[in-house]
Amino acid sequence: MTSTQARHTRRAVLQAAVDASARCAAADPDLFFRAENEPQITWQARRAEAIRFCTGCPTRAACEELALRAGDGNTRVDDMVRGGLSGTELAAARTAQAERLTTAAAADRDTEGRQLDDLTVKLRTQASTSPDGRCNGGRIHQDENRAEQNRRIRALADQIRQIRTARRARAGWGVAA
Repeated sequence: MTSTQARHTRRAVLQAAVDASARCAAADPDLFFRAENEPQITWQARRAEAIRFCTGCPTRAACEELALRAGDGNTRVDDMVRGGLSGTELAAARTAQAERLTTAAAADRDTEGRQLDDLTVKLRTQASTSPDGRCNGGRIHQDENRAEQNRRIRALADQIRQIRTARRARAGWGVAA
């Protein structure tokens, strides 16, 4: 995920990406936070190591975006690394991107939007799952499994369509093009 993609992605999707693929999940969390009364020289070396660690992470951009939306970092205290940025760098980025982050946080609070995201993930998962893998009972069971899967896919698609139609109507759209 690029930084641009992360900026346009909702919090739940960002968090799911980080939870699934972050390199730091297996790392010592102490690497990313300055210990109390830790000498500056020791922290600087560990901070540099943490930033290098983040550099190769496939979810670095998502992690950075989550940190910005959460308000992580402080302009006066350099005590953490998240998404490959120090706490002071996060604070500076948050200040520079304040307007965009306010909009992103408002979109994150959009429960209907989150519901659409969740339903879309469920639909894609359902559509990509083979109905034949769950049975050993021959053709009749395979046909029943396919019919059941198709029913679930139609139900999810109908829920998505209803939510989108209602949102469009509230936004003043006539008929979707």
